[in-house]
Amino acid sequence: MRITTSLITLLCSAVLLLPGSTSAQVAEAPTFAADVAPILYRSCVNCHRPGQIAPMSLINYREVRPWARSIKNKVETRAMPPWHLDRRLGIQSFKNDPSLTDEEIATIVAWVDTGASQGNPADTPTPPEFAPADAWQIGEPDLVVQFPTYTVPAAGPDLFGSLFTDMGLEEDRYITAIQTRPIGDKVREVVHHALSYAVERDGDGEVMGGGLFLVEYASGKQAEVYPPESGLLLPGGTEARLSYHLHSVGEEVDAKVELGINFLPKGAEPEHIRYSKQLGGSQGQVIGVLDVPAGEIARSDGYTRFNNAARITMFQPHMHMLGKYQCIEFIYPTQPVRAETVNCAGFDYNWHMNYNYADDVAPLIPAGTILHVTSWHDNSASHRGNVDPNNWVGSGQRTIDEMGFAWIGWYDLTDEEYEAELATRNVARERTEN
Repeated sequence: MRITTSLITLLCSAVLLLPGSTSAQVAEAPTFAADVAPILYRSCVNCHRPGQIAPMSLINYREVRPWARSIKNKVETRAMPPWHLDRRLGIQSFKNDPSLTDEEIATIVAWVDTGASQGNPADTPTPPEFAPADAWQIGEPDLVVQFPTYTVPAAGPDLFGSLFTDMGLEEDRYITAIQTRPIGDKVREVVHHALSYAVERDGDGEVMGGGLFLVEYASGKQAEVYPPESGLLLPGGTEARLSYHLHSVGEEVDAKVELGINFLPKGAEPEHIRYSKQLGGSQGQVIGVLDVPAGEIARSDGYTRFNNAARITMFQPHMHMLGKYQCIEFIYPTQPVRAETVNCAGFDYNWHMNYNYADDVAPLIPAGTILHVTSWHDNSASHRGNVDPNNWVGSGQRTIDEMGFAWIGWYDLTDEEYEAELATRNVARERTEN
């Protein structure tokens, strides 16, 4: 199905929202020192500092002042910090939310509109101390797996294949957090995606099947941290396989990728096994059949049935350059049938955001629930990610092709566990409401 430009503009206004609270309490004439610096130090300078991925440093007033109007635009439209979740519907409580409050946005807007003054330099808080630029998001890992270096030429077709290395794990352990880390800014640019697996070989040295899936990486994705009661078994004695998709960026790049893993203590087992899979692809497949005509915006839909009750822990949209907006909906096995839109999010190919639900609001679904994923792709000239709006685009693995599905993290529940968790959730909600 295709959708009009006016409607998709409305749907995607999640990334174009103005500060929503007119009652936010802000100073009449905010200053950098007293009002703006604390916001930047909390939500911006982790990336906007020397040696990090952002294009400019925003640590002191001298660095910030030339960018004042640009900063206003980026925070006012919620383009920065990257967090593309539609704030108008669905669940809004997440473990990894870096976004600004309405009051913080209003403060920055008022600061720029009143002249972007420095104020008293003595009021400026001390900049935060940072871990090294290449520090792990999951803390120092229990295990670091380094894949062989792959040299990506300056120009050429997209590259697909696998890299293998020893996992370095002798005994079975349960994963509690995992992160894929490209080493260096240019490596981030050439890695379209990287899927990590644990694999075994037969007596002839041949890899046995595709292996146990561990984690997906795409541009801008954060680490995956599992809920405390869950984990994924990583068998000892396995090899690590990196299924890569690399593309050239105009200069030769030595692509180095590593995997950081944290475990439960030795001998400990989790209550639940945590899964992460590509679900709800267009036409019911992982990739499916996408039809995005030249100059148009197209919608596609996919469905996946959960055979067991489950607790949903993470949602991450996945599309390519033309991706614009995605929604996930649960269709419950009730009579009459009831459907609920859980979340919608704008999409930016440079920031594959994974939304990790807070424990007290993570969706609980009964057995037989159907996940409905709706994706919109924008092939118009106005879409900044569009290479050529005059060309039709369809499904495929290349960067210039398209996909439409959601990465979903979850763990299964028995029917009894589902009912118990639902009852606990309802009691907590009643207490809050009263």
